[in-house]
Amino acid sequence: MRTNQTAEEGEPALRPLSARSVVLSLLLGCHPPELPVKDLVRGVEPFGVGGSTVRAALSRMVAAGDLRRADTVHRLSDRLLERQRRQDEAVRPRTRAWDGDWEMAVITATGRGPAERAELRTRLAALRLAELREGVWLRPANLTRPLPADLGPVSQHWTARPDAPARELAGSLWPLDAWAATARALLARVTETDAPADRFAVFAAVVRHLLADPVLPPALLPADWPGASLRAEYTRYQRELTERVRARTGRT
Repeated sequence: MRTNQTAEEGEPALRPLSARSVVLSLLLGCHPPELPVKDLVRGVEPFGVGGSTVRAALSRMVAAGDLRRADTVHRLSDRLLERQRRQDEAVRPRTRAWDGDWEMAVITATGRGPAERAELRTRLAALRLAELREGVWLRPANLTRPLPADLGPVSQHWTARPDAPARELAGSLWPLDAWAATARALLARVTETDAPADRFAVFAAVVRHLLADPVLPPALLPADWPGASLRAEYTRYQRELTERVRARTGRT
């Protein structure tokens, strides 16, 4: 398992497992996102995390505001519920037929500090918009999600049709070949990895990579785009993980 090695081009970077990451991944995959302590302890055992380590991690996560506790049940905080929503959409994006229109967001607010500008950039990227030039963000209008209302005071939004050829424009906004190369490397890791902890680390990397998928219309994607295959593998693993947790905890 090469979790600590520097990733080469196209090679997925796998992070070492921690009690916090395992607990969060289990809860992010649950609907509703809550489990009793005893079920969390049993659920993480296959990944080499001991019960005392889990309980200590749960206490720290409650104190940090990651989790909310009611008696012995731990649930994701509101902040992490938003992360679960984004993860669910990354695995099952809501799209519509594309008619050639593009969404465009232009930042109009001034006087913001570096931290506020960085936060706004992160939010726009999470909405799968890409920056054409400073303050101008766009993407094909093939997603059904609305833009958050609180972006209104800082930006203006339009639907437009750029003069540039759509496929060339998409290729300049997103590193499509690099994304596809990493996705194929992850698919290869999935087939060659058997140990529960190693598979967990691989699929954690899969989720992170899906969050960076621009979810473009098929007409704008390179041939043999691996996005659908990567989503299918993660969906199978999520089902496998859920069934394993149910078997260990007796939950239905």
